[in-house]
Amino acid sequence: MIVGLIVNPVAGLGGAVALKGSDGPDVQARALELGAVPRARARAAAALRALHVRRPEALVRTVAGPMGEDSALAAGVRYEVVHRPVGPRTGAADTRAAVAALGAVDLLLFAGGDGTARDVLDAGPRPPVLGVPAGVKVYSGCFAVSPAAAGAAAAGFDGRTAEAEVVDLDEEAHRAGGVGARLYGTVRVPAGRARLSGRKTGSSAAPPGSAESIARAVVAAMRPGTAYALGPGATTLAVGRALGLELTPLGVDVVRDGSLLARDVTEQRLLTLAMSQVTHGVLSVIGGQGFVIGRGNQQFSPRVLDALAGIVVLATQQKLAALGGRPLLVDSGDPLADAALAGHVRVVTGHRESVLYRIQSASEELS
Repeated sequence: MIVGLIVNPVAGLGGAVALKGSDGPDVQARALELGAVPRARARAAAALRALHVRRPEALVRTVAGPMGEDSALAAGVRYEVVHRPVGPRTGAADTRAAVAALGAVDLLLFAGGDGTARDVLDAGPRPPVLGVPAGVKVYSGCFAVSPAAAGAAAAGFDGRTAEAEVVDLDEEAHRAGGVGARLYGTVRVPAGRARLSGRKTGSSAAPPGSAESIARAVVAAMRPGTAYALGPGATTLAVGRALGLELTPLGVDVVRDGSLLARDVTEQRLLTLAMSQVTHGVLSVIGGQGFVIGRGNQQFSPRVLDALAGIVVLATQQKLAALGGRPLLVDSGDPLADAALAGHVRVVTGHRESVLYRIQSASEELS
């Protein structure tokens, strides 16, 4: 088996430092100035380790340096370098060139986010592809639910494929609060969909007032002197409206006693607050995917999760029903932190309404 690997080295840089994305050299430079740590290499290596355990004979065909070779070395797999990027700073053109250079492989793995998925699609890949989630935004349906799931899916690939969607998202509009993802195209992925995250869906099917009903319940349960870190999402924005506050679209804001304590916090700022006072995380569920942690809210890092007094999960009944019994998912980047949240969590679904729902690490083996 020959598996291609392309890594976008800057994928995910902007998440923990509250930049809502990583597209563009200016954003990437700003992220590094704010202390962002590249994570795509490690997530690609995790996928390769999961592949190697199941298919130790597999050969990884990849790109020199941080675009793949570094991850293959870290994972200890058999690999060969067949392409070298032009310069030290890589971009969309390098991804497209790498797709062409890798040639005929059984399956092409790429580590990044939605922007990387669009670059891969633009290159017109001949083999089927599978995304290793490493970006801030992972709304496309061509990604596995976790790096480990990507490796396991690659190892079990039997040649059968299905179509999966790639979405386009204007990152500037995204930062301003206008999500507006649209279908960009489709790619072929392994046919077994159990380990794929699926495309993010909205909450348009929810009856009017559902978010407001949930928001009233959350506000009524808030305790004096306790801080609440409100993650991104339409439902958490409704919590802000119920408090009479205008929250940061797609950011993480911290409130206490009905007032805004900190706006659009970075992971480091949130950690400082959580370590200095009792703080709860208030998190919404991504429709269609079921993610609670790890998709667009990387400020809730493993060390922040450890410092929080607890989490409150919000979702409409329609959003939970659309999951079809699939669990809620956590993908913080640390399997131990994810496992600590596994079990059942109480999900607020309306005013005086809640349900216990299963939650698990996205790296847990799926049947």
